[in-house]
Amino acid sequence: MKVLYFAWLRQKVGRGEESVDAPGTVRTVGDLAAWLATRGGGYADAFADMKRLRAALNQEHVDFGAPVKA
Repeated sequence: MKVLYFAWLRQKVGRGEESVDAPGTVRTVGDLAAWLATRGGGYADAFADMKRLRAALNQEHVDFGAPVKA
């Protein structure tokens, strides 16, 4: 799946976008954020406080319980 990062999140992870192959346990936006945090470095820092994050799927704002698909 393609993941885009904006603003300060982009600075923390060091890129604006990437394609990821998330494990099958990643079923929601929240799961994806938690999995990205395990990648260490800037990812751990960027995803440490989920209250500071906003998410969108296919250009629509969603909450962290929204399901994700590859």
